[in-house]
Amino acid sequence: MKKIWTILLVLLCTVGYAQLGGKHIYEFLNLTSSAKIAALGGKNISSYDDDLSVVYHNPSSLNSEMDNHLSLNYVAYYAGIKFGNFTYARKYKEKNRIAVGIQYFNYGDFIAAEPTGIKTGSFTAADYALNVTYSHPIDSFFTVGADIRPIISVYERYQSYGLSTDWGLTYHNPQKLYTLALVVRSLGTQFKPYYGNSYERLPFEIQVGFTQQLKYAPFRFSVTLQNLEKPDMSVPDFGVSENSITTLDKPKEKRKLEKIANAAMRHVIIGAEFFPIKNFFLRAGYNFQRRQELKVTTQAAMVGFSWGFGITISKFQINFSRSTYHLAGSLNHFSVATNLASFYRKKG
Repeated sequence: MKKIWTILLVLLCTVGYAQLGGKHIYEFLNLTSSAKIAALGGKNISSYDDDLSVVYHNPSSLNSEMDNHLSLNYVAYYAGIKFGNFTYARKYKEKNRIAVGIQYFNYGDFIAAEPTGIKTGSFTAADYALNVTYSHPIDSFFTVGADIRPIISVYERYQSYGLSTDWGLTYHNPQKLYTLALVVRSLGTQFKPYYGNSYERLPFEIQVGFTQQLKYAPFRFSVTLQNLEKPDMSVPDFGVSENSITTLDKPKEKRKLEKIANAAMRHVIIGAEFFPIKNFFLRAGYNFQRRQELKVTTQAAMVGFSWGFGITISKFQINFSRSTYHLAGSLNHFSVATNLASFYRKKG
């Protein structure tokens, strides 16, 4: 066990350098198509049950309960953009679990035109990734996992190929009803840049998650810490807003404490689940970073909040969520999963 923690520590120290937003390729890897994860705030790595869609966020969450499960996820994004994925899991021998899936991000059709405005036709833009995930339980509590993602990105005549991998470690204690997880996301490289020799970095990220289920109440709470490789995730404010003017009136020490608290909270995503009856879930989440970056100062409304539900009907698990990104609109996520073994006819 000490060797595993040592390897993870060396890995984090080696690749854990700060990165600035807008300087990465393949940013579609950061988006979730899972309705469950979207409802819990957009990121969650400590969910541990039979929902196969969570494996995309933490490869070590792939467990034996997902054997022979199929998961389909779909999102109608802004401006006609559509994305989603499908995943199939299978147990190999006794302790080896493997999942295979495809993720796509379709930007739609675009009008091709000369600089003079003369239309010459149309073109498309899309991103694709093949996901192969493997997990292995070390003992009754710890599970390690990793995935590998060959990536193809095509924007008109510009093409790029790359490879990404995630590594995860999960500690699940069923007696005390809690789960701890650590994930290192988007390690990899770009094999072929879009243009010339302009190689770019992948959206590397370190996440830590914790989920606790109450013993005598149908509630489960989650806290996810995102982008731990970047101490300061705030965006520089180049303008003068109502908030900045108010801040100048405050004492220097108080402004400093507020800045520290704001920087810390940008790493935090909170989620909660309520399951009053069997096979029915209500979920809600709050993403502080999303709210700070996308809210309108005069009317923040529900930006940063998300909610959803899950229900099992016959042989299918159906999940829906709605996330408020901006006053301009919210996103709907749909997920459907099933255990293919439930369709087999029992003999005898």
